[in-house]
Amino acid sequence: MHYHFIGIKGSGMASLAEIMADRQETVTGSDIDKYIFTQKPLEERGIPITSFHADNIKENSIVIIGNAFDDSNVEVQRAKSMKSVTCYYYHEFLGKLMEGYTSVSVAGTHGKTTTTGMLSHVVARMTPCGYLIGDGTGMMPSGSTHFVLESCEYQRHFLAYHPDYAIITNIELDHVDYYHGMEDYQDAFETFANQVKKGIVLFGDDEHVRSLHVHVPHIYYGLLDDNDVQAVNVREASDGMSFDILYHKNFFGSFKLPFVGKPFLWNSIGVIAVGILLGMDAQTLQRSLADFEGVKRRFHIEEYHDSVYIDDYAHHPTAVRLMIEAARTKYPGKKIIAVFKPDRFSRIFYFMKDFAAALKEADEIYLCHFPANAKKEDGIDITIQDLADICEGAHVIMEDEEAARELAQHGPAVYLFMSSKDIYKFKNIVKSFH
Repeated sequence: MHYHFIGIKGSGMASLAEIMADRQETVTGSDIDKYIFTQKPLEERGIPITSFHADNIKENSIVIIGNAFDDSNVEVQRAKSMKSVTCYYYHEFLGKLMEGYTSVSVAGTHGKTTTTGMLSHVVARMTPCGYLIGDGTGMMPSGSTHFVLESCEYQRHFLAYHPDYAIITNIELDHVDYYHGMEDYQDAFETFANQVKKGIVLFGDDEHVRSLHVHVPHIYYGLLDDNDVQAVNVREASDGMSFDILYHKNFFGSFKLPFVGKPFLWNSIGVIAVGILLGMDAQTLQRSLADFEGVKRRFHIEEYHDSVYIDDYAHHPTAVRLMIEAARTKYPGKKIIAVFKPDRFSRIFYFMKDFAAALKEADEIYLCHFPANAKKEDGIDITIQDLADICEGAHVIMEDEEAARELAQHGPAVYLFMSSKDIYKFKNIVKSFH
């Protein structure tokens, strides 16, 4: 069957296209001409990528439409007008695809991508396992029985999924351009949780997760005493962390992992909890977690000359704060320079004070302008200067050589680049001046 992806360079779309190619299907795609890092694994699989054109839509094909595209796109128009073409939006098709596997959905405001990568790496030690990660990485090895997938709550898209198992890593209000408040946001997660077929793992240290009314079999994980899977004797240092796991108050195993920061700690405990649910032993979990190398654009570290360059997807104030904290744990005593590029007007507008408080944890703050294609929601008219005005000492910069040269002069330091957009390109320019 021929599958055509409209918007194939999107992080989820690229991952899904890679999976379909691994399943030996014929895959093509279209997108903007600008190079995006997600296209590399597509090209490695020989998947043709073209500009948008109505002629890309072929008779008797299946067309997957990226969630960012609507009927104004020429390919979407053509696909919907052809009777022999079956159309799905990304989340609709993914919901159908997962039915053919023992599926594990990873949901939550923060930590989805890292947890999905970590969990798929672990499950693959037990059985052939496919995965879809929100960093543009997807794979479906031959003979796969399990499928671990990142499941996004934006516009309730994850309600298209009815997984066998799931994990909810946390719940903190986000996507304020769509959800009407915390009650609405929690309602989406509660509905999702009750669509899980066999069992769900929940972060029990989160009050919003705890408040969900979940009717399917579930266990809680975390650091607090009332969790079913609890980490105790936690020790964190610049070279990693160690802890013991109790399951229903009984010793399960000891873990020593090469990660730093609370997010990696929480995610690791959650993955262990899912592993317990799937019947994995402590030794297998320890070995597989210890050699997990991370995922793209999640606390990705490069040490170059006397400075450190960290690229992270952080785009919510809580994630920004935790990444700065993790950088201090990893590199105690070093100067932390936060370079932040917002992605949505609505997110900055709603969380303005929270972003300012989080960014102030760094020693120096540099703010990049909103991307040119950022969507201005109705009634919101702000600039990056509005955020800078409440961040004492913050500098607003362009992502050009002049700004990169200025940043480089502030080294040696730990440069923490944070954005869901393409800030990694600016990181490379700064690095070139050292």
